[in-house]
Amino acid sequence: MLAAGSGRRFGMPKALADTGRGPWVLRALDTLAPCDLRIVVIGAQADRVASLLPAEVAVVVNPDHPTGMASSLRIGLQSVPAEVDAVVVTLVDLPDLTAAVTGRVLAAAGRQPRTALARAVFGGRPGHPVLIGADHLAGVLQALARGGPDSGAGRYLGVNAATEIECGDLAGGTDQDTSDDAADGRIPGPVDRPGPASADPSAGTV
Repeated sequence: MLAAGSGRRFGMPKALADTGRGPWVLRALDTLAPCDLRIVVIGAQADRVASLLPAEVAVVVNPDHPTGMASSLRIGLQSVPAEVDAVVVTLVDLPDLTAAVTGRVLAAAGRQPRTALARAVFGGRPGHPVLIGADHLAGVLQALARGGPDSGAGRYLGVNAATEIECGDLAGGTDQDTSDDAADGRIPGPVDRPGPASADPSAGTV
C-alpha cells in the first residue's frame, strides 16, 4: 500500500485522515486482508503513521516521498521478498474499497500468479488494486525509471494488456484528493452501471 504522501491538496497526510470510520491507513490495510504479506510504504509524518499499524505489517519508509508517487511505488516493489509470486498494489486514499475488491482481483491470478497482470476497473474506469505477477516486477521498475516523478505502472499495464476486472458493483474506486472530496456523504459508492473504458492506457496509474 502506498501511504507516503504529505497530502498537500488534502491539507494533511491522507494516511492520517479520519472521516469517522477510523484512519484511512487502517481502512486501506483492511482491503489487503486477502494477502499473505502486507507492506505499507510511509513517508510524511512517518512516526505517527507507523504507530497506527499492527506489528505484523511490514513498514517501509520512503525518504524521497516529496518527489512523487513513483519513488514510493519503486521502494515498495523493491522491498517485496523474492519468494513472492505476485504483488497487489493499492493506495491509501481509496476509502470505499473493500477486501472483496482485492479478492476479486487476486482471483484473476488463477494458477499462474507469477505471470498475472490485472487491475480493477470501476464502470470501465481503470483503478486499484493492481495485480503484478513477479515476472513483471522488473519491467515495471524499468518503466518507473524511464517515467517522471509521478508516473506509475499504468502505461506498462496498457502495453502488456493487463486483464481488467470489473469491480463497480463492489465500490466506486475514486481517490480522494481534497478534504471536500472526503466528506462522509461524498465518498462514492458502487458504480450503477459500466461506462466506456478509458482509451488512455496510462490512465489511473499505479
